[in-house]
Amino acid sequence: MAVASLSLGTALNPLNSSMIAVALVQLRDDFDLTVVQVTWVITCFYLASAALQPVIGRMADRFGPRRLFVSGMAVVAVTCVLAPFSPTFALVCVSRVFMAVGTATAFPCAVAMVTTLSRQAQVSSTRPLGAMQMANTTGAALGPVIGGLLVSFVGWQALFFLNVPLALLSLVAVARFAPADPPRVAERMAVTLRDSDVPGILAFTVALVAGLIAVLGALPALTWWMAGLAVVSGALFVWRELRFDSPFLDLALLVRNRSLMIVYLSVAVFNAVYYCAFFGLPQLFEEAGGYDAGIVGLLMLPLAAMSAFLTPVAARSIDRWGVRPVLMVGTVGLVAASALLWLFTATIGVLVVLLLVAAMGVPYCAFSIASSQGMYASARAEDRGVAAGIYQTSRYFGAISATTIIGVAFGSSVTTAQWGSMVPIMAALAVVTVVLSAVWRPAGRV
Repeated sequence: MAVASLSLGTALNPLNSSMIAVALVQLRDDFDLTVVQVTWVITCFYLASAALQPVIGRMADRFGPRRLFVSGMAVVAVTCVLAPFSPTFALVCVSRVFMAVGTATAFPCAVAMVTTLSRQAQVSSTRPLGAMQMANTTGAALGPVIGGLLVSFVGWQALFFLNVPLALLSLVAVARFAPADPPRVAERMAVTLRDSDVPGILAFTVALVAGLIAVLGALPALTWWMAGLAVVSGALFVWRELRFDSPFLDLALLVRNRSLMIVYLSVAVFNAVYYCAFFGLPQLFEEAGGYDAGIVGLLMLPLAAMSAFLTPVAARSIDRWGVRPVLMVGTVGLVAASALLWLFTATIGVLVVLLLVAAMGVPYCAFSIASSQGMYASARAEDRGVAAGIYQTSRYFGAISATTIIGVAFGSSVTTAQWGSMVPIMAALAVVTVVLSAVWRPAGRV
């Protein structure tokens, strides 16, 4: 029951990142936006999540994952009660930021509890991680289906309302069934603040957000100012972490952990390819294919079905053969699946759509569970919360990169020709993931 309740909470972030894909066209119409402008509803979610995940992981390691998880679900519930009444697109984006704050707590907190859960159930860590990854994969894949139906029959506001019962259910279940946090050592507030490395956390957050804004060109008039702020804040962050006794991120140790660094890089590149398809295809199907939003959601259903079916198979394969073979299956499969997406330049017929969308589910589920298990095994036990946070940040970097590629490729309209210009980029990046998987070596047999 503990794993199920944690899995529900961890699924909210990917669910909300994917449901919004089928609402982009309606949001553009309701608020009179361009393709580039509407992607802010995705970008702001990932900016906040990317900046917060390692911070939350650090807080989970230090203050206790269960209480932080419960607090995050409370933030989600309150935000999603108010968000549907936002009168402007700017407030919709602000609501998405608060949703990111709440849902970002789930994964690093859940991973921080995996060791205790595995010990209590006397199973390998692959079991609870696999269950959480299945929930995440299924949530992300079902997002367009659920979102398409809600947007078609109710409107984009329903995407927020849906989170209220889910967050409350996860909150109550985790508070009741998840492992209790270890007792906290009583200490003065001044000591807590000092050892929490608040300056390091602030420097990291400013550097990351400013850097992403500069790279995305989100604030054109301030691009160079943001770039400069990112460089200065980044330098201060590195200086602080290398000199502080209890750093927020142990950079020296992280640089020495080659296995973990390759996992993070491969996650970022893999998700850049995957989310180009995940966010790009619904727009292609609606605008170039002429399908209704509800139909688009159903067309994405094979991705959910394939992911849900194959994730347990991938988990058992890891137990039998180790992480690396499954990782290679995922990345090689991504090359094949992304290359096949070129067929959409010729036809967007229903049968072709169903087959190619299903094909994308194979590499996604294999890579997702293999990379998360590789991250878990490569990190020290006391650092798994923050390691999981950086893992999620890497995924968000990939997703943000995808929105940038989509914005450049599609411009002001979505056509099959523009989709064709994006496919070679996706295929080339997919080849990079194969190379990274080939050079990755675990510390042991994982």
